[in-house]
Amino acid sequence: MNIIEEAQRVIRVEAEALNAMADRIDGSFERAVDLILGSAGGRVIVSGMGKSGLVGQKIASTLASTGTPAFFLHPAEGIHGDLGMIMTGDVVIAISNSGETEEILRILPSIKRLGAHLISMSGNRTSNLARLSDVFLDVSVKEEACPLGLAPTASTTATLAMGDALAVTLLVRRGFKAEDFAIFHPGGSLGKKLLLRVEDLMHSGTAIPLVQQNALMKDALFVITAKALGVTGVCDSDGALKGVITDGDLRRSLEKGYDILNLRADEIMKHNPLRIKRGELAAAALQIMEHRAITSLFVFEDDQSNSPCGIIHVHDILKAGIA
Repeated sequence: MNIIEEAQRVIRVEAEALNAMADRIDGSFERAVDLILGSAGGRVIVSGMGKSGLVGQKIASTLASTGTPAFFLHPAEGIHGDLGMIMTGDVVIAISNSGETEEILRILPSIKRLGAHLISMSGNRTSNLARLSDVFLDVSVKEEACPLGLAPTASTTATLAMGDALAVTLLVRRGFKAEDFAIFHPGGSLGKKLLLRVEDLMHSGTAIPLVQQNALMKDALFVITAKALGVTGVCDSDGALKGVITDGDLRRSLEKGYDILNLRADEIMKHNPLRIKRGELAAAALQIMEHRAITSLFVFEDDQSNSPCGIIHVHDILKAGIA
């Protein structure tokens, strides 16, 4: 056996199964989406045995993380009391390649009596499961990738893809946004990128390094050192930010032989410093810093504000786990 050729054969069999299933998507899929969106309970319960159950757990997880409340119900546990999780108006997605899985069929009468709707994912459209469903989704495959035709391979891949198609279509129909996704993923780096705002990480109040335009550079140097951010803003008498001086500007001025300690801040500062609003994502601030090769941004309440309400440093963002 050629190992590489066998691996390629498996992938091609599964890819062909997905392409064939894509061509079969029809009005039944639309009805399944409408059934979930219009369900009175608003929840989806996914159930399946064995490999179908493992795929069902992933489908339930994907639905839940993309705006459709969902959880997995083991059918064997269901017949011993867990059917109490199902409420009138819920939608049950039952998964069985054969459509004749005993544990699944045993919970169907209770699902009906509870007033829940039933969507089936099966490879057998003439099965009892398909016959008793409100909507049947065909996940049949021509062949399994397993050469014995026994291990669920292409069939589980097709079922998983159908679940993804449902979840993503529902996401689009609900108008689900990246910010909504982040609410369900607050612990990871993705959640931090989509949830943390500039105002959550900025230095404010007396921690903002600022000097007046007519201040001597020795005073500006003291502020840069004391605030430990490598920069100071330069303001006019009304507190409006007019420029910025970085420790890099100081080094370059010294290299040019300037007597910087006796110069005024407005003689050294760079005009029109970059700015960001406090409500912007911290990830957006990091993007600006990386693009412009700077380490800090002064923060403002809005586009009309002239006086900074804070400053954010690249180290603050990286320390928060945003990269």
